[in-house]
Amino acid sequence: MGISRADVAHLAGLARIDLSDAELDHLATELPSILEYVAAVQQAAGDDVEAMSHPVPVNNVFREDVVRPSLTQDEALAMAPASDQGRFGVPKILGEE
Repeated sequence: MGISRADVAHLAGLARIDLSDAELDHLATELPSILEYVAAVQQAAGDDVEAMSHPVPVNNVFREDVVRPSLTQDEALAMAPASDQGRFGVPKILGEE
């Protein structure tokens, strides 16, 4: 499969990637091999292979949402270096009001 330097430049333009002349030349020789590998991978999975998002089964590991005893707002803020109107006070980092 022949991919010209112009083809690579066109693809780079579509992807909004700025490539140098050396990169265009290099990718023009590398892309055919990459496309062959992609074609081989596409043939490996047949219609009998179910699509999946993970290679191993994923189980939900979340605990049940049960109300349990916890700190009150005053207890949580008691050791805070700063608080304001019942919330933790943190330094401004963006210089905004």
